[in-house]
Amino acid sequence: MSDWRDMLREASRLRTLGQVEEAIEAYSELLATKPDLADSWYNLGWLQRKARRFEEALASYQRALDLNVSGPEEVHLNRAVILSDHLHRPDDAERELNAALVANPAYVPALLNLGNLREDLGDKTGAREAYGRAFKAEPRNGLALARLANVSQAPELDATLAQRLRIAIAGSQDPAEQADLGFALAGLLDAAGQYPEAFGAAKAANEASRASTGAAYDKAAVEGYVDRIIAAFDSPATGDTGEPPLFIVGMFRSGSTLVEQILGAHSDLIAGGELDLIPAIVSSIEGYPDAVANADETIIRKWRDAYLAGLPAHGDSLLTDKRPDNFLHVGLIKTLFPGAKIVNTRRNPLDNFVSLYFLHLDPGMAYALDVEDAAHWHAQYERLMAHWKALYPGDTLDVDYDALVREPRSEMQRLLGFLGLNWEDGLLDFHKAKSAIKTASVWQVRQPLHWRSSGRWKNYRDQLGPIVQRFDGA
Repeated sequence: MSDWRDMLREASRLRTLGQVEEAIEAYSELLATKPDLADSWYNLGWLQRKARRFEEALASYQRALDLNVSGPEEVHLNRAVILSDHLHRPDDAERELNAALVANPAYVPALLNLGNLREDLGDKTGAREAYGRAFKAEPRNGLALARLANVSQAPELDATLAQRLRIAIAGSQDPAEQADLGFALAGLLDAAGQYPEAFGAAKAANEASRASTGAAYDKAAVEGYVDRIIAAFDSPATGDTGEPPLFIVGMFRSGSTLVEQILGAHSDLIAGGELDLIPAIVSSIEGYPDAVANADETIIRKWRDAYLAGLPAHGDSLLTDKRPDNFLHVGLIKTLFPGAKIVNTRRNPLDNFVSLYFLHLDPGMAYALDVEDAAHWHAQYERLMAHWKALYPGDTLDVDYDALVREPRSEMQRLLGFLGLNWEDGLLDFHKAKSAIKTASVWQVRQPLHWRSSGRWKNYRDQLGPIVQRFDGA
């Protein structure tokens, strides 16, 4: 039998090479032989998390803690991220973050995550307290300052905080940090009605974000990808695979969170949030989207089972999967669940573009860094949604944000009719819910319905330039 040290070297080698499943097997064999290796339990947990084996990862991380692994605060943080982001257990996540802070009261990553978790739960005071502690622990931490500013937006500008952001931006040499700080400054100024300076701050933040990642929006590549999707899914899927979730898609910042939260107040529905399950399946399919058309039922069942296994518990209730960019993957969704219904959220394009421009989004969303690129992405979204509506005219429904905030009852009754559900009193009290909301719209949907965001683009008419003529009145 191999010496355990040889087994450790082999497991480490496989982990370094990124061979996740092979490394998991190697670490499992090692720990069956030598179960007292705390760092190896940690590495196994890290690999299992990467493989989306979340319950197993939690157990491995716990074994590392039980063996007094060094740096326990990091292990508690990793457990908290799994519990919050993947298993939808915010209370357990908060316990892990508090345990991390018992181990190290000045551990800034835990404080930032605690603040973020409290934002998800609608606790702005608690979020501000956590971010304030993080900034006090590391006064030069740009992300801590940016997060603190993001929860301090108000109609009356906090001039001291705004100046602190300006100084930090000027003194930073890191484009990623400049972007974090710049978007925070833009939001602070926008909330206070200082629109020209706010747009300038957003422009600089978007430029810094592009510099930090090298992100570039390739219009031709996007058009080609949409062409391939349309060609791959050129006929409607059929079949019966039970009761699928309700999929809510659209442009980011188009009102999808609002729609989901109102639906989540219905007794027969549960809001699932922005699930990453469809994108995870897409990333696992070599040759997507073309490969889906050639997949046999065994492979399709494997994908379907992987999706269902990742869903949060919802009993007999209808679950929503609100991942806006799943509009790209309606063909795959209908392949997995031919009976799935698709709700497409829309809003005034100019409002949509401005909202995107003022947010620090994932680097993969390079179109958001430039208003003209966002307009091009919007055109491809419209083209693809027109294709899905032609294939599935009875299974897709548009919900307009601006109509919803002005005539909420009539718009929601139309949506409920599409879903075969009845109106319930209390649906429009969705903002009182205590459930976690993991989206950039978290604070907007904690308020009663209002239409203050409709027509927001008019504050930036001069800065938007020629694009206004193309979309005004859309």
